[in-house]
Amino acid sequence: MTSTLTRPQTRQVDPAEHAHAEELAFLAAYDDGPKPPGWRLTPRAVVTFVMGSDGKPLTLPKGAKADGVPAKLTIRGKFVGERALVERCVVTLAGERGLLLVGEPGTAKSMLSELLSAAVCGTSELVVQGTAGTTEDQLRYGWNYALLLAGGPSPEALVPSPVLSAMRQGSIARVEEITRCLPEVQDALVSLLSDRRIAVPELAGTEHSAVHAAPGFSLIATANLRDRGVSEMSAALKRRFNFETVGPIPDLAAETDLVRRQAKAALERSEAAFGVDDAVLEALVTAFRDLRSGRSVEGWDVERPSTVMSTAEAVGVATALGLAAAYFPGDRDVLSLLPGHLLGVVRKDDPADAAKLLGYWDSSVRRRAEEGGRLWRRLWELRDVLAD
Repeated sequence: MTSTLTRPQTRQVDPAEHAHAEELAFLAAYDDGPKPPGWRLTPRAVVTFVMGSDGKPLTLPKGAKADGVPAKLTIRGKFVGERALVERCVVTLAGERGLLLVGEPGTAKSMLSELLSAAVCGTSELVVQGTAGTTEDQLRYGWNYALLLAGGPSPEALVPSPVLSAMRQGSIARVEEITRCLPEVQDALVSLLSDRRIAVPELAGTEHSAVHAAPGFSLIATANLRDRGVSEMSAALKRRFNFETVGPIPDLAAETDLVRRQAKAALERSEAAFGVDDAVLEALVTAFRDLRSGRSVEGWDVERPSTVMSTAEAVGVATALGLAAAYFPGDRDVLSLLPGHLLGVVRKDDPADAAKLLGYWDSSVRRRAEEGGRLWRRLWELRDVLAD
């Protein structure tokens, strides 16, 4: 019998640098153009890694060799958005300036941050999760108190933060949800981004009294627009960042494709087949987009709920539908589960918003049903799920 201690460990989600290791190795061999100091890929190759090669296979140039790398490879697009946005992000990082990605929750800011970090420096795991409990030590450094008490301040007793480790290595550090950190914690980054060093006064008089950023170091932070005012960034800190807004996916087909791909990937991790029809997925994404924008695709007014009807939430619903189809086959029509899942999403911020979803059913869903849409007629018949 295999012990749980010796059983091979698997991960639910691999970091980008592991999940896409073959693509990163290929692009490093494919594009040997100029790179900013400390970068693993050229800026053009970083953009290609994030946005993909438009479905076209790339071929290694003659003479280019890399162990275990195929001679031809199609780079899959991972971020759905404007190429110009990604190019501006890459230029910001090439200039060793802080990058702040802002937007509504669920717009793939964190994913874009992870992809950029993996492509630029080979690791996306030097990350600090911002919360009201995040301390300055988590952005700068702390101490191993056993070593500190035994021998006083020393380089061995110092515990580096992910940011300090990134500075030493010339890598990208990431700070998620920066506006959830208290202002005095946020401001620990001001001098760091200006002077590109962290002073260690406890080691004054030694060569370890400061850590200087190696070439390639930069910082990517994310912030939700809904969090403005939670802990507003100071003007001094804002000046250290270039701001880029990551918006919702503008195209219905592109968003539906992304929801399908990510939900399928989640089902694959569960070793289950994805059995949700494309028509059901399109109805799901259409409802999310209507409620998110306050206007249907036909131009009808829709009352917006308080919660953010994000693509990430749509992926969660699609995954739940897929799991229901896989684990309870034949018990219920998958489409019949959709209203209940939508209700769960809409009520997250304000339970009273259930009335807004019912209003959407009584307007847009009803009108589509009357125009002859078979799937929408079935959804209209499920109205009682929302009225109970």
